Amino acid sequence: MSRFFSKKYEALTPYTPGEQPGGRAFVKLNTNESPFPPSKKAMEEAAKASERLQLYPDPTCKRLTEKMAEVLGVTPDKVLMTNGSDEILNFAFMAFCDKEHPAAFADITYGFYQVFAELNGVPYEQIPLNGDFTLPIEKFLRLPHTLFIANPNAPTGLAISLSDIERLLQSNPDRVVVIDEAYVDFGGQSAVGLTEKYDNLLVTGTFSKSRSMAGARLGYGVACPALINDLNTIKYSTNPYNVNAMTAAAGYGMLLDEEYTRANCKRIIATRARVKEALEGLGFVVIPSLTNFLFAKREGLSGMDYYLKLKEKGVLVRHFETERLKDFNRITIGSEGEMDVFLKATEEILKESEGVLL
Repeated sequence: MSRFFSKKYEALTPYTPGEQPGGRAFVKLNTNESPFPPSKKAMEEAAKASERLQLYPDPTCKRLTEKMAEVLGVTPDKVLMTNGSDEILNFAFMAFCDKEHPAAFADITYGFYQVFAELNGVPYEQIPLNGDFTLPIEKFLRLPHTLFIANPNAPTGLAISLSDIERLLQSNPDRVVVIDEAYVDFGGQSAVGLTEKYDNLLVTGTFSKSRSMAGARLGYGVACPALINDLNTIKYSTNPYNVNAMTAAAGYGMLLDEEYTRANCKRIIATRARVKEALEGLGFVVIPSLTNFLFAKREGLSGMDYYLKLKEKGVLVRHFETERLKDFNRITIGSEGEMDVFLKATEEILKESEGVLL
């Protein structure tokens, strides 16, 4: 870092994104992207918007917000569109956390929670997951903190029930509970409906996973109008034109084609089940998943070695080096063909590593 870098950020450890390789063509199963392109309606709407790029985008994202609200079954004043769900998560740390309102989240979860806490100077507590990677709800119930819970969780793929979310909301009405639903469309239960009942709930979501728009950067939050007003105060104090015109138009087009999104989710869920069964047949332990990825390990096979050998064979997965996760790898569910390549490479690695005839 330079001698000009602010000392308040000297200890900051930035988030590490998944590899985005150049050059060699990989089967890319490391960043939980969709294997399917956006809907043609999304591309058509984005193309129309490209003709007006000399103009600033609508800072309110009125058309997109109204359509998002319609799809979610809420009123538009309960929705805020953002530049990816990372932005609204950061807004939440800025709006609802400080020294008097520290944050709390699991020790194994989305890595940006810790980064946002440190970036914003927010004290935080990390609550260890249970031995089976489930969330220890009772420990969260007792905390006065602002809670950040990925549901389903990453990188484990496990989810908590709506009844548990209600328990968290009811146990302390004077704290905000943020439920990050990046992966909810792959089998989870959305808490959006609970925003009608609880004024201390913020639900966040993204178009990066089920809606095939990771490259466009579009997210959203759903909460009571008062919380949305708080978040808008942060937005209009940082970047009022936070969603660019082409992204907003593409997002609107995606929402016009919910049937396409649902069909893609069903395909991913079916492929996930097939790959899970195949991995278990090869001796892997696979955590039950409600996401578009699997979290798996195999006794006697180093997680790092498996990751590196897959990479040698042209397949990228995500490896985590922390002590509790080092034996596991996170495997995005790609297309049927991509997963066939992955499984074939896995079989070859096992034969090479153990001399096992599969």
